[in-house]
Parts: sequence; structure tokens; C-alpha cells
Amino acid sequence: MQPIKTAMCAFGMSGRVFHAPFISNNAGFELYGVFERTKNDCEKLYPTIKTFRSLDEMLADEQIELVIVNTPNLTHLDYTKKALLSGKHVVVEKPFTPTVEEASELIEIAQSKNLFLSVFQNRRFDSDFLTVKKILDQDLLGSIVEASIHFDRFVPALSYKTHKEIVAKGVGTIYDLGSHIIDQALCLFGMPDAVFADMMTNRPGSVIDDYFEIRLYYPEHRVILKSSYYVRESLPGFVLHGKLGSFLKHRADVQEADLQSGKSPSENPWGKEPDDKMGFLHTEINNQIVKEFVPTELGNYGNYYQGIFDAIRNGAKLPVTAEDGKNVIAIIEAAIASHEQKQLIQIFG
Repeated sequence: MQPIKTAMCAFGMSGRVFHAPFISNNAGFELYGVFERTKNDCEKLYPTIKTFRSLDEMLADEQIELVIVNTPNLTHLDYTKKALLSGKHVVVEKPFTPTVEEASELIEIAQSKNLFLSVFQNRRFDSDFLTVKKILDQDLLGSIVEASIHFDRFVPALSYKTHKEIVAKGVGTIYDLGSHIIDQALCLFGMPDAVFADMMTNRPGSVIDDYFEIRLYYPEHRVILKSSYYVRESLPGFVLHGKLGSFLKHRADVQEADLQSGKSPSENPWGKEPDDKMGFLHTEINNQIVKEFVPTELGNYGNYYQGIFDAIRNGAKLPVTAEDGKNVIAIIEAAIASHEQKQLIQIFG
């Protein structure tokens, strides 16, 4: 079967770390092109790739089937729209778009042209999240009462990526790290009935939010999502309490660090956490109290791209749909409104 000729809109950290290694290691794809205005960085690692000096030049190449929009958040609408109108399938990084209205516009274009449009929510393929999902799928905790998902860092300094530190729609921790944990919550529990949120700016010189707490209201349980840039000693990234028991799991997925260090996804095993990072289960099974560490699932961002191949070539469901991405933005918009209005925001539809 013909490989999917794929082009990236940039070769910064995300292109080098999160996209190119998995595309180039999957026989279903050909890493065909990249848009770099002045540099040839991608050619140093992938000598056969074709470098384009403008987005329009790249989109005019009829051999390209799939375009990866891995550029700053504020470009997502424009770049994705141009790619779709050029007849290309698109993978766009999170956050999908700054607003639900823009997300809906892109979805309508993709549907009208019968093209695949997906959001790169790679944290669905983290080892820690996959382990939490398995615990819930096996119903080891009973009915969930409360769940907490954290994505914290200790990074007091402002980012050298200036586009991440400006006042604009689509910018801020709630869009950056929030997109990950909101998507994880929606994967596990679906859309909530209502949202309440609090946001702060703590870093000296910062003009964007670098702390948030979001509460998702469901009929019989609550989900708390938190992120801060001032967490030197992190709590478990996942804490779940059900009517039978609890599960605690630290964020310990190794893929980003391994990719940053130059390791290839072809290495075996890939995405294996250290054994001392296993989650802890305390529950009741068959009327017996169980307290044990749970082996961690293997993480693999490559499964996202395999899902993209299966969708384009075999008509399978996308691993992450554009509607999924739009739902994340709906929660972000509700959270911002809740913070500004100091009230609970109902979710409709």
C-alpha cells in the first residue's frame, strides 16, 4: 500500500521530537517535506526530505497527502484552513484553535471536502494515563466519586518562546498544559455538566496565566484539574477515589525525555517507565482488601500515527477527532468565563 506522503509546517522542537521520529519509523508514511523559511535543519537528520521556503509552495505540491500543523497556537486556524482548502488531510497540534467558533469552521471545511482532520493529543498515549484508563476500564475502584489530574512543573523563568508569553487568545498555561489534562479527563469521563475555574499569574514579569484549577461537575462525581509552574515537589499526577477503592499514579512517562535525548522509537522496549514509578492500588476485590503496586502500561506516541494511517488508508476512526479537540476548547472557554465571572458555567450540547 502506498505510504502517506507527509509534510510538517515547522522543524522546531515539536517537529524534531514529537512528529518526525514516529512518521519516519512507520512504513505507512513517507516523511516527504518540511516548511523551513531559511534553515535546513530537517535535512541534517532526514537527508531525503524536501525543504520548502513558503507554506504556499509546500501546499501546492500535489504529492503531499497529509500536513502536520506544528506551529504556534495563533497560526493553527490559518495554516489548517489553507491546508484543508489545498486538499490535504491535517494533523494539528493541541490546542486545536483558540476558540470553539474557529474549531467549528475547520470541521465544516474538512467535512465538506471529505478530508481527515485530527488533533495531536499525544498525552492519551502516555504510559501513566494508559495505566489509569486500564484501572477504570477494569472497574477496580467502583463508581468514581472524585478524580484529580495534575500537570505541574517548576519553571519560574519565562519561556524563550516569546509566542507563549504574550496576551492573546490561545496563549497561557490553560491552553498549553490544560489542553492535555482536559483531554485526558474527557477521555475518561466524557463532557461534564458544568465548569468552575480559578486562574492566577505568579511568575515575575508574566502576563499570562501560569496556574489554574478547573472543577468539572458530573452528576455523581467531580474531576479536579490543576497546573502550576511553581511545583518543585510534585504530587501524584492522577488520584482517583471510588466507592470501592483508590488509585494513585505519578506522571512518569519517559517518551519526551527519551526523544529529547535522541533515542529512537524503534528501540525495544519503547515507552517503559522505571519500575519504581508504578501506581498504587488500594481497593476491594471479591470482598478482599487489596493493596498493591500496579505494573505500568507501555506508552507509545507511535500508536497515534498508526491510527492516522488506519483512518486515511482503511477508513478506521481517527485516534483523536476534531470534535474531541473542539470539546477541549469548549471547556477552556468555559473555564476562562468562570474565572472572569466568578461563577459556575453550564455546558450545553
